[in-house]
Amino acid sequence: MSKRGKNGKGGSLLEELFSSKGRVKVLKALLKLEEANITRIVKEVDMHHRVVQKHLEKLVSLGIVEEKRYGRLRFFRLNFSNPKIRLIKTLIEIIEE
Repeated sequence: MSKRGKNGKGGSLLEELFSSKGRVKVLKALLKLEEANITRIVKEVDMHHRVVQKHLEKLVSLGIVEEKRYGRLRFFRLNFSNPKIRLIKTLIEIIEE
């Protein structure tokens, strides 16, 4: 039997979220900023634009982050319609205390 997750690449949501320090930094930045464009997130996490973009794409594909477009501008925020977000937020807050 295959151990593949919903994403078909063998990882669970938990592994996909927390397997990358960069992805965790982006998640924490979005918790702090609530909503931001990629430039603001890049400044917050002090990582290269392309790396942040890849993490955001992954988080959007997992349903953790949602992207809103206003013309050419793209804004990102946590997808609180996903019930797992509240748990992730609580987990990060408890660990960061």
